[in-house]
Amino acid sequence: MGGPSSPYDLIILGGGAAAFAAAIRADELGFRTVMVNRGLPIGGTCVNVGCIPSKFLLEAGNEYFYRQSPQFACNLPGAIHCDFAEAIAHKDRVVRRLRQENYRAVLEGRRIEYVAASGHLLPGRRVRAGGRILEGRRILLATGTRPRIPPIPGLAGSGFLTHRTLMRRTELPAELVVLGGGPMGLEFAQMYAHFGSRVVVLQSRDRILPREEPEVSAELATCLTREGLSLKAGVQVTRVERRRGRVEVRWGGRGGRLEADAVLVATGMHPNTERLGLGAAGVACDAAGFIRVGRSLETTAPGVFAAGDVTGHRLLETVAAKEGATAAQNALSGTRRSLRYDEVPHAVFTNPQVAGVGLTEAEYLRRGGRCDCRTISMDRIPKALTVGDTRGVLKMVADARSHRVVGVHIVSPLAADLVQSATFALRGRLSVDDIIDTVHVFPTFSEALKYAAESFRHDMSRMSCCIE
Repeated sequence: MGGPSSPYDLIILGGGAAAFAAAIRADELGFRTVMVNRGLPIGGTCVNVGCIPSKFLLEAGNEYFYRQSPQFACNLPGAIHCDFAEAIAHKDRVVRRLRQENYRAVLEGRRIEYVAASGHLLPGRRVRAGGRILEGRRILLATGTRPRIPPIPGLAGSGFLTHRTLMRRTELPAELVVLGGGPMGLEFAQMYAHFGSRVVVLQSRDRILPREEPEVSAELATCLTREGLSLKAGVQVTRVERRRGRVEVRWGGRGGRLEADAVLVATGMHPNTERLGLGAAGVACDAAGFIRVGRSLETTAPGVFAAGDVTGHRLLETVAAKEGATAAQNALSGTRRSLRYDEVPHAVFTNPQVAGVGLTEAEYLRRGGRCDCRTISMDRIPKALTVGDTRGVLKMVADARSHRVVGVHIVSPLAADLVQSATFALRGRLSVDDIIDTVHVFPTFSEALKYAAESFRHDMSRMSCCIE
């Protein structure tokens, strides 16, 4: 075992979005950093097994599926074919390129050392990494998460898949059962349905996307069902078994049962915290194993910070990066910056997409507020009617007294883009009247935000598209 090296300003455990954002911020501030990473390749979840590969496959599946049934009668459907193995190979090429360009190349010429080893905390802000002992003024824990596997009898021996292992398979399953009706489960369910798999989603809660507004969940369920996906909510899976090369899934209640070629487990994520030596270092976790941090992202151990998915705040690449940069700033410069999580937008990249920012109606009421809400369907929006895609709704949540917008929740083909305007509205504490007074481009899907605001003041069934 080698002796201690000269102290670093910041030791980072992890190699994903939070770790890279922290290391870059430290370098910009003139500090010396070492990044210790073992697990997923450099770049972490987003580039390797998350955002980048899944969004590529979603778009490839969308193109293949929707070209078979053109939107307009003037475009006649024609026979098209999909080479699924090539889709997986193309995905891998995209991942390798971005891993090199956006991560490895970014470290060049910076005061950042990369160590490919497991990191283990030692007393006195030291880290054991391979055969070295590293000393640091500050430490940042950014080790991310991995798929959480529920304790369902028989599941462990069934040969189940996670999103990580499913995307490595070059053979398309004819039948796929997805356990979990959250964002990840639905993205992969529709992705593989578009490529040609027969997909059944089993959701334990009473509806898909249970954290979204009920109107949002219902609209997306309708859209997915129309495309042939089978959605079963309120299902408690009791056993999973492999039989004669097939997987059998059983659930309670009416004694449901089905067989499929493969089962995808998409029931949440588990923090990578067990082997870090947190207890000896004085770092506390919550009951689920996520690292507890204060508003400035410092853990219960002075000088030790945490950022990204391992904190359990919002499992989003954007939040991980923002937390990483913020934690590094606080750790090295003595600032006390924090994130305003209520103003963080999120999206689910199904088709149509789901996106939201701010509070739901139920959450605003739970916090003691009084709210006024309006929901409009996309068939009210001239652009949606023009292009023949009226799928979706937009719900706006406003304070009952001031009519300040506190939440916007969307289902739309362009929801992930539309939500950014709503995010600015929340950050600027705009009211529905402020949105009404803002001129929007016509005709666009973005007018949905204005139409929702107008619905607080007018009967929209009697308004023309020139409403102002």
